[in-house]
Amino acid sequence: MKIEQFEDKGLAHFSYAVLSEGTREIVLVDPARDPQQYYDFAKQHDAKIVAVLETHPHADFVSSHLEIAQKTGAIIRVSKLLGAEYAHEAFDEGDSFTVGKLTFRALNTPGHSPDSVSTVLSREGKDVAVFTGDTLLIGDVGRPDLREKAGNLTAKREELAKQLYHSTREKLMPLADDVLVYPAHGAGSLCSKATNSANSSTIGAEKAGNYALRPQLEEDFVKELLADQPFIPKYFGYDVDLNKAGAPDFAPSIAKVPRLAADATLAAGVVVVDARTEAEFKQGHAAGAINIQQGGKFETWLGSIVGPEESFYLLAADEATLTDLIQKTAKIGYEPLIKGALVGTPSTQETLPTMDVEAFRKHPENYTIVDIRNASEVKAEPLFAGAINLPLPELRERVGEIPTGKPVVVHCAGGYRSAAGSSIVTSALPGTEVLDLSEAVKSFQTPDAAY
Repeated sequence: MKIEQFEDKGLAHFSYAVLSEGTREIVLVDPARDPQQYYDFAKQHDAKIVAVLETHPHADFVSSHLEIAQKTGAIIRVSKLLGAEYAHEAFDEGDSFTVGKLTFRALNTPGHSPDSVSTVLSREGKDVAVFTGDTLLIGDVGRPDLREKAGNLTAKREELAKQLYHSTREKLMPLADDVLVYPAHGAGSLCSKATNSANSSTIGAEKAGNYALRPQLEEDFVKELLADQPFIPKYFGYDVDLNKAGAPDFAPSIAKVPRLAADATLAAGVVVVDARTEAEFKQGHAAGAINIQQGGKFETWLGSIVGPEESFYLLAADEATLTDLIQKTAKIGYEPLIKGALVGTPSTQETLPTMDVEAFRKHPENYTIVDIRNASEVKAEPLFAGAINLPLPELRERVGEIPTGKPVVVHCAGGYRSAAGSSIVTSALPGTEVLDLSEAVKSFQTPDAAY
């Protein structure tokens, strides 16, 4: 037996291939949008993909389960509660299947979603590992507030948090302490709030060190879990529905993205996402463009700022970067929304001023300060007295709340988000001087602040 873990660092996503070496058969768990890595693994081991397990309809990325099944003949197994719109076999509590000497059995573990299933892997009768999806993570559990309006089954966050309390304690914690825990996400995922940087664990280690598994009353668990959860990106509900239906094939779908010449005329009223560096962007960009830089978690911020009902242009500094960004866009299922992709910018008429940081440091009262960090970040470390907190995912909708009597300074925690934020505010408040504090914000923070 061989368990191979695949990691997408941008989305903090883990997927798995379980190889039965005796029969040369592979079971995949929660595959990413681009299936090629799994085909390569199968070829490397002269094996065949025979099954794909989906722990739940993911909110933060698009899965390739349907494409893989159609190409390989693999059986997709998901909970009947998911309401899958593609060919599949139900996989719920009491269900199991074997591949060689390996047995996969389902545990219904609702809480992150009403239709979550964890899969226990056994070899010759001994439990070896459990694939927990977003139910049990390393040092945390999945957030319970993503299915109030999305998916086949919806539920209030309080009800899901209660279900998660029972799923962890009645289904997962009774497993043997040496059973390996393989989650669908690691540190940095917006599907939880406190996951650590490890990529696997054991049931025993989680019982000993995971705050969410310590002995406590259900009501205390619910209260603690619901407090200070991160924001919900605009694309999450869209991805739940796309995964429920099954996404189009990866390569053909990105091949359909229109490529435009550098001097193309862009249609009025369509969002322009300019992924060049903030320095390039500030020197010249198209009117109204939003500067979501290639670095950082581009796909997450794209899907947090731009809604799934919008189309947009995608601009990059060079051809290789543009190709990479289209692929990242496809990870969240947004590639059909790209009205056109091009290298460079068709216009440099708009610029952004350079900020005099020392003048701001001496007299911050002369500026309107807009803090675009999340509310929990502001609570943990307030930076400027009187700052207006407008989190970046809400900024386009709330920019009208910003007073325009003084120059506006936009800041985040490290400079990446403020590039996007300042570009949004600039286009929404014509005639107002808008300044980006950028990385200089670090000089105002305590030495141990998290950026």
